[in-house]
Amino acid sequence: MYTVPLPRIGTDLAWRDAAKRLIGAGVLPQDVLWDYDGDMPALFAADTPLPDYSRPVRAPQSFVEMANVIVWHKDPQRFARLYALLWRLRHEPGLMADRADPDLSRLRQMEKAVHRCKHKMKAFVRFRDLRQGGDRRSFAAWFEPTHHTVEPTAPFFARRFADMDWMIATPDVTAQFIDGNLTFHPGQPKPDLPEDAAESLWGTYFCNIFNPARLKVSAMTSEMPRKYWKNLPESQHIPHLIANAEKMVDAMRDRAPTLPNLRAERLQAQRRKKDPDSP
Repeated sequence: MYTVPLPRIGTDLAWRDAAKRLIGAGVLPQDVLWDYDGDMPALFAADTPLPDYSRPVRAPQSFVEMANVIVWHKDPQRFARLYALLWRLRHEPGLMADRADPDLSRLRQMEKAVHRCKHKMKAFVRFRDLRQGGDRRSFAAWFEPTHHTVEPTAPFFARRFADMDWMIATPDVTAQFIDGNLTFHPGQPKPDLPEDAAESLWGTYFCNIFNPARLKVSAMTSEMPRKYWKNLPESQHIPHLIANAEKMVDAMRDRAPTLPNLRAERLQAQRRKKDPDSP
């Protein structure tokens, strides 16, 4: 029995290296225990050296891409599920194309959940200005992701905000971007971040783009799940906007200009063409 310790930071590389060693040595899935960041009870957490392997390990590129996403899911069984599928791929080379396979279907659902979580992180991280002076602006944000998506999503923020220093703190992992260098550190409690002018700007922007005539609460909460509201400055306006949506629609209707009846105008133009003296 092999117990494989996996770190909270750099999980993807650690899992990939361990899986290569295990599959190359022919270790059965039921003979592997995956210990993510010391979560396994001490009784089972004996550290067994991983076997060496000499044979090259090959896997479909589609599996590699899927695994690189799923390792960030929160399901404790994600590593075991991935390794079990990798084991089956040795004898079922067409497995990745089998949409009816229940194991693959479950992994695809997990993959979609991670992609969705990464998308929400990009949309709902709200930075606050730390006002520290110096040549580079400094910002910080607090975020609570559903899955372990800080590490794979942080490069997006590094590219987008390359001209400033920033930190994204979460209970899981903290990402820091200082002087162009992206680093990761253990998670932390919610920091006491200062208020800044951007708070009111987010609220103003959200109120201005809100269209009461197209309001569908279920669709809105699907795109902006309630779990994120407490950390979004604009969310304080949502209850008021929903409660007054009907009145806002009535006001929009009253302000709308009265458009002429185009069909009636065409008929009148035809009559005048036939009889210039007609009214």
